[in-house]
Amino acid sequence: MNKVVIGIIVAVIVIGVAIGAYYMFSSSGSKVLKVGTSPDFPPFEYVSNETGEIVGIDIDLIKAIAEKLGYKVELVPIQFDGLIPALQQGQIDVAISGMTITEEREKKVDFSIPYWEAQQAILVVKDSAFNPKSLEDLAGKVVGVQSGTTAEELLNSLKESGVDIEIKSYPSYTLAVQDLVNGRVDAVVVDSPVACTLASMYNLEVASLVPTGERYGIAVREGNRELLDKINQALQEILNSDEWDKIVSKYLKCPG
Repeated sequence: MNKVVIGIIVAVIVIGVAIGAYYMFSSSGSKVLKVGTSPDFPPFEYVSNETGEIVGIDIDLIKAIAEKLGYKVELVPIQFDGLIPALQQGQIDVAISGMTITEEREKKVDFSIPYWEAQQAILVVKDSAFNPKSLEDLAGKVVGVQSGTTAEELLNSLKESGVDIEIKSYPSYTLAVQDLVNGRVDAVVVDSPVACTLASMYNLEVASLVPTGERYGIAVREGNRELLDKINQALQEILNSDEWDKIVSKYLKCPG
């Protein structure tokens, strides 16, 4: 093999490496982290009316983590029940969307350490005659919920226990709340900090809380231990800092 051929081969290899590096790294020199989120869950992730961008507690949190790890975040909006399949199929690297750590989900993905604890809440129209104080008070009612959530699981368990309720599942809580406002459902069951936020945005109120002690985590593809360990380390640092308090206070205007 003569020197000209060797030179061509070397040049091709160098160009290939350069192209790979170009796509792997952003213009700022950061690797790209594809983050899946369902932006209909305020204050954790939602579309800002002012900027049209996805913002929220989860978004600021994952950006802070990514910055510590040298990543640039690429947000990928996905319906909530499609987040885990997207992780499994390699369409995203991380999912953060107020996702409760459950035994069933842990069979499919790996979770970070918890960063939030929430309860479930029953949301109703403000000053309406219907004022449920427990899940059992939902008997005979139409109740809205988002597909794939722990709230949906809770309502299904309630129905299986013999409580006569009609469960109406939606691809997003935005649609569920719209139907609540328009009288198509009698109540919506949703995580407590989100219920509080939605109540402040619409003519709604939290009728009661249902203690569940749910904990949110950041999900990665099963077996991706290297990324998970990095996320956990950065997450722990943020949770122990003033930065976390600033993120929460920026978006959450009512008790979590």
